[in-house]
Order: sequence, then C-alpha cells, then structure tokens
Amino acid sequence: MTEEILAIQIAHELRRDILRGKLLPGAPIKERDNAAEMGVSRTPMREAIRILAKEGLVLLRPSRSPIVAAMDYKEVADQAEVLIALEKLSAELACSNATPEDIKRIESILQHMADHFNDTDPLDMFEIDMSFHTAIAEASHNRPLAETHRSFLQRLWHPRYLAARQRRNKDRVVNEHTFILDGMRARDVGAVRTAIDNHLWHLAEDIREQLDVWRTKDGAASETKGLE
Repeated sequence: MTEEILAIQIAHELRRDILRGKLLPGAPIKERDNAAEMGVSRTPMREAIRILAKEGLVLLRPSRSPIVAAMDYKEVADQAEVLIALEKLSAELACSNATPEDIKRIESILQHMADHFNDTDPLDMFEIDMSFHTAIAEASHNRPLAETHRSFLQRLWHPRYLAARQRRNKDRVVNEHTFILDGMRARDVGAVRTAIDNHLWHLAEDIREQLDVWRTKDGAASETKGLE
C-alpha cells in the first residue's frame, strides 16, 4: 500500500472520529501518538492531517500539535450559499451533458439509499448521500466545476452531517433525491432547480441550529473536564 493511499485511509478514520464527536473542537491530534496508535509511520499521518486541514476539520498550528477546528456559523453559512449555487449549476449542466451511464450510476446510488436507509449506520448513509451529489457534479462533465463542488462539499462535511443526522427521515430524503433525479432524466432544467431548492433551501438554518446544539454540548464537556 502506498503512503498516499494510507494517508487517505487515515484521514477517513480521523474524519469519522470528528463527525461522531469522539474528537471534539480544540482536541489535539498528536502526530506521533496517533501514528503509534494506528501502527503507521508519521509520514502518512502528517499527510492525513493536511487533508483534514484542507477540509476545514483540523487547524494547523506552528510548532504545536494541530487541533480539531471549531466551526463559525457565518463562515459555514457563506460556504453553504456557494455550495447550493454549485449544486444547481452542476444539475443544470448534467441535464445537457449526463450520459446514460451517469444516470444509471445516480439511480444506483438512490436505489441503495432507498433499500438500506434504515439498516445502515447514519454516518455511512450520509457518505452515500453525499456521493449522490458528487455524482451529479461529475455528470456535468465540467471538471473545474466538479472539483470546486467537491472542495466545498468537503468543507461543509461536518456541519452537513450534524444537520442530516438531526433531519434523518427516509421518506423525505428518498423523495427529495428522486425529484432531483426525475428532473435530470427529463432533461428539465427548471424541474431540477426547483427540486434542489426544495432539498437545500433550509440547509443554512439547519446547520445554524445544529451548531448551537454542538457548541452547547462542547461547552458542557469542557466544564466537566475542568472539574475532573
């Protein structure tokens, strides 16, 4: 296994620890200790931390251990606005550019969500959900757009997971994704834009509510730790 692949796998595990709340904001990620715990060298661990820093999940600090980054609502809300615009543009272009194979891939992801929503770990299902949106961006066949979409999706991974976990409902999720797919199948730009609006219009507010809850829990955990 190459160090690049290993770094991606390490980043995946650390990302999940952050999303699940095992690693809270401000928690140090000690390169040497984490590498020893995972049984890997420090080089792929260092690269994994850099990957998470690019996603906004980790804050790098000169001459000190990186820490899990806190989330700022204004910054997250601004990024959400950009992501929604990218989602709409991706779907619009996909209406014209998506191949039959692209449509089948998106259909397959949605079918998996419908078949396994209730018996799949919420974090695993969230990752599958995000793969649906990534597949649409890739179906635009506009590489700069797909790369930019992926970048903003990664930056919003944590707050979107918090919001998705709170609004976890199979019928809502499957129906809203189905409307998006139906618009793409029909090559109907107006229908796709409406479907994405219906799916994402509440995203910033959902994130704000979850950040408030998240900060409250984090504050309580910090106070408890201070009393130990």
